[in-house]
Parts: sequence; C-alpha cells; structure tokens
Amino acid sequence: MLYREMGKTGDRVSILGYGCMRFPKDGNKIDEARAGKQVISAIERGVNYFDTAYLYRGSEATLGNILSGGYRDKVMIATKMPPMNINSRRDMDKVLEMQLERLKTDRIDYYLVHMLGTMEGWQRLKQLGIEDFFDKARQSGKIRRVAFSFHGGREQFIKIVDDYPWDMAQIQYNYVDEHNQAGREGLEHAAAKGIGISVMEPLRGGFLVNKLPRQVQAVWDGAEAKRTPAEWALRWVWNHPGVSLLLSGMNEEAQLDENIRLAGEVLPNSLTGDDMKVYETVRDILTKTVKVGCTGCSYCMPCPAGVNIPYCFSAYNDRYIYDDRKQRMFYMGVTAGVDGGGRAYASLCKNCGACEKKCPQSLPIRSLLKDVSKEMEPFYFRPLSGLIQGYLKARGGPGKKANG
Repeated sequence: MLYREMGKTGDRVSILGYGCMRFPKDGNKIDEARAGKQVISAIERGVNYFDTAYLYRGSEATLGNILSGGYRDKVMIATKMPPMNINSRRDMDKVLEMQLERLKTDRIDYYLVHMLGTMEGWQRLKQLGIEDFFDKARQSGKIRRVAFSFHGGREQFIKIVDDYPWDMAQIQYNYVDEHNQAGREGLEHAAAKGIGISVMEPLRGGFLVNKLPRQVQAVWDGAEAKRTPAEWALRWVWNHPGVSLLLSGMNEEAQLDENIRLAGEVLPNSLTGDDMKVYETVRDILTKTVKVGCTGCSYCMPCPAGVNIPYCFSAYNDRYIYDDRKQRMFYMGVTAGVDGGGRAYASLCKNCGACEKKCPQSLPIRSLLKDVSKEMEPFYFRPLSGLIQGYLKARGGPGKKANG
C-alpha cells in the first residue's frame, strides 16, 4: 500500500480510502458479517481511511461495530454532518454525539460538512455557529480535522475553500469530470493552499466500469497498455499529485483485491502521453453517448410520487450507451411493477421539485424525467401498467407505487 500526506495536516493516508456508503446488502439490510470481513481484510492490507456519513443508512453503526473489535486505533474515520438536519448551534452538538455513539469511538478524525454546493449554504452554517462548533469540538478532542464534501460549480468551490482554514476537501473527480464541478482548477487551487484532497466517484458510481459502450471497450483493447476499465479510471485520479486519496465503495471481494493491488504500485505523474491520448478518445465517446449524468447515489430518493429516479436514468442511459432497444422493454417491466414492487415510472412525476433540491449533480431531474417518459414509455404503457397493477392487487400483490 502506498501512502500520501493529507495536505498540510501531516497525516499519512493510504491512497485508497474505503467508501462505506455501499456496504454489501442482505436483502434491504447491510450484511454486517460480510462487510466486516471486507473491512478487516482492507485494514490488514494497509487501508487506513474509512469514509461514512450520518445520512448513509446503517453505515456508521456498522463501521463502529466492525472497528470496535480492536481495529479503531489502526485507522482514520471520516464522517459527515448533514446541513439539512442543522437548524441551530445545538443541533451540531446533538448530531456529533449521535455519530460518536454510532461509531463507538471518542473521536472522529475527519469531520466533514456534507454536500456543500454554494457559498450561501456555507454562510448559513456560519450564521448558526459552525466555526464555534468546530473550535470547541477540536479542543475537546471529539474531532481532529475539519473538512467538507462538495457538489457544485468551480467558482463556489474556490470561494468556500478560501473562506475557512480547511484541512481537507472531498470532491467528485474522474476522467469524465475533469472540468465539471470543482474540476482540475478547483483541485489545484485547494492543493496549493495545503488542503488535502479526497476524491469521490472515481468510477462515477460504477459507470466507468460496468456500463461502458462497446466503442470505449474497443479503445481500451487497442491501447498499448493492457488494463481493466477500473485500472484506467483509478490510475487517472492517482496520477494527480494534489490528490491525497481516492474513495472506492468496495462491496465485492474482487473489487477490493484489484484496488488494493493498484494502490501498491501507482505513482503520481506516471501516465504517458500516449495514455493521455487514450483518455481523451474515451472521454469524447462518453460525452456524446451519455444522456443523463446521474451517478446513482439515490440522494433524490424516496420520490413522493413513487418514481424510481436512479433506475429511470440508468435505463435511459443504457438505451443509448449500448444502442440497446431491449432496455425499453426492461424499463417497462420494472417500472410497471411486474415484480410486485409497484409502479415507479418517470411519468408519475408530479413536478414537485423535491428531488432537485437533493441532487449532488444539480441535475434538472423533472425535465429529464419528461425525456425519459417520451423515449421509454410508448402510448400503451400506462394503461398496461394499470392492468398489471390491477391483476397484482387481485392476486394479493402491492398494487401501489414503489420508492426504490
């Protein structure tokens, strides 16, 4: 395992951080036994940074249970305060105490403001007393470092970076998003100030590995260097000397093995000119085929109207990325509720806008759902869906909307 310093803090962090949002599941619950084996395996092979959040359902408690078995002092824990739950200075203390209890620890190494996107959002927290909260929590030893995760534009990122002596910033960054959100310019600005950089979505929610169009795979296959799509994606992020670590949500043992192998050999500034040309070719292909830049994070869920927003966008993208007309049939089956899950199709949208307030990518979700409906729902779809739901209800099925 290779290590880098987290900016000016002096902390030596593994270049591979463990993202705990996507622990393996057993049905609807986290499979704690399997997650425990994966986490302990990662620690024993050198991973020393674990990222979770208040809003990751069950994640903090699961991580706390695992680390309480003698592993807490071997790692650094990063977790996040949810601004939408904070309406007073007192709320900050209450949330932190709850997180310490869930994590079964007396300290949090990196405490992030979750999902900042605008200077206005940061100013609101300042007015509520977050600077005093940070000072007192540090003095008491309950948090060691302060940071923020970011989803917004480059200018807003730079303003937030310049407004407070942050220890670290967490940004979305990958070879597709080089100039999106904080982007390369934001990364380099923060790194120049001695702020550590943690990268999320290096595989863009798995899209850069699992859902690549045939044209992209052909480019990888034709490259001189023979690498998996995951290796190409991770190497690109690690190539940046300003990146302290990248986060990967590794819920499969094979993912863990490959990522740890790479984290033991990839150095900054190691990609060649030929490598960079390959990335440019792939980026051009992807930006022309992807319809919706959704990462599948599900922050937009549940939808009050029952729309399974991430699935709608995933199926819509797949229809174009793979030029696969069967995707429309799959979409109709899934969202009509043939599996008993209830209706969840795009045209159920009531235009309330709740989803857009939560979206880290700032996607115009309501407008995009109309595009999905137009492309994926033929004229006979809604009547057919009604018949399916009526049949299921008569058979004792749910006959209701699904919230993903």
